[in-house]
Amino acid sequence: MPLRVVEVIVPEDSVFEVQQALKESHAFSQWCCDSDGGCKIVKALLDSDNVEMTLDLLNKRFSFDEDFRVIVYPLEATVPWPTPEQSEAAKKVVKRRGFGVLSRISREEVYHDVCDVTKLTWIFIAMVALSTVVAAVGLIRGNIAVVIGAMVIAPLLGPNVGFSLATTLGDIKLARTAVKTNLIGFVVALIPSIIIGLIPAVNTHAPEILSRTQVGLPDIALALAAGCAGCLAFTTGTSATLVGVMVAVAILPPLVAFGLLVGAAEWTLALGAFLLLVTNVICVNLAGVCTFLFQGIRPATWWEKEKASRATWIAISFWVVLLAVLAAVILIAQRN
Repeated sequence: MPLRVVEVIVPEDSVFEVQQALKESHAFSQWCCDSDGGCKIVKALLDSDNVEMTLDLLNKRFSFDEDFRVIVYPLEATVPWPTPEQSEAAKKVVKRRGFGVLSRISREEVYHDVCDVTKLTWIFIAMVALSTVVAAVGLIRGNIAVVIGAMVIAPLLGPNVGFSLATTLGDIKLARTAVKTNLIGFVVALIPSIIIGLIPAVNTHAPEILSRTQVGLPDIALALAAGCAGCLAFTTGTSATLVGVMVAVAILPPLVAFGLLVGAAEWTLALGAFLLLVTNVICVNLAGVCTFLFQGIRPATWWEKEKASRATWIAISFWVVLLAVLAAVILIAQRN
């Protein structure tokens, strides 16, 4: 059971109300100390499942107070640890308030984690370029270990999960950032791939490259699983590094293969690699949105929920229709 320390900064005359709110959220323990500027700091120990409910409750009551701030810390250990009976009582509070218990961290924690890995930085661009070169060498030489190494350093999980979360929450700003980062990442990967493909000595008919020019139903399953795994890594607060390898497997190899084949003017094969890339991107984002919805990720206010719900279902409908068309094309091509 992961725990969190919630630190609430409020004026002194609001301390009792904060303590009552934390008591309603079934905090395992709470304590108060002084802060600068005449404010008080109320700290509480909470189950991670209770944090989102607590943050919504506090934000609803104190968001108009300019001194109000909440800080959430992960907790490594505490003595004594909450008993199973205390944990069960805390979960009952969450269920009673209609939040559901899905063993995930709070919406705010997920949002900040995703925003951090969605930002476009020089490190992101450098890592994409380096992973592209490594992947290209691995594909050309048919060396699976080298290709896997490229997946480890490819930072493609962030912007794809970011777009899925933005769609789920109806967050236009995050969606724009994710799309910009993804597109620039794709361009950065394409440029060295095309340059390498222009070299006459490069064998663009290597088995590892040709395997990325055909789309099959197993590829759709792989991309859907990668999207689910990537979002689960963020909502559970676990390390997304290894899961990011899975997402990179679905996106980087076909992207690099497409660039190599474009550089070699192998247009028919390049079209197959591009079709695989588009299919995988759709599947990763569709699976991501569905995973966030299943995990109960929703905006905090009702008007934001209505806006987000419309955006989410429009996006899901669009992706499902597009994926169905691609699946039909794949099946027809396989029969012929």
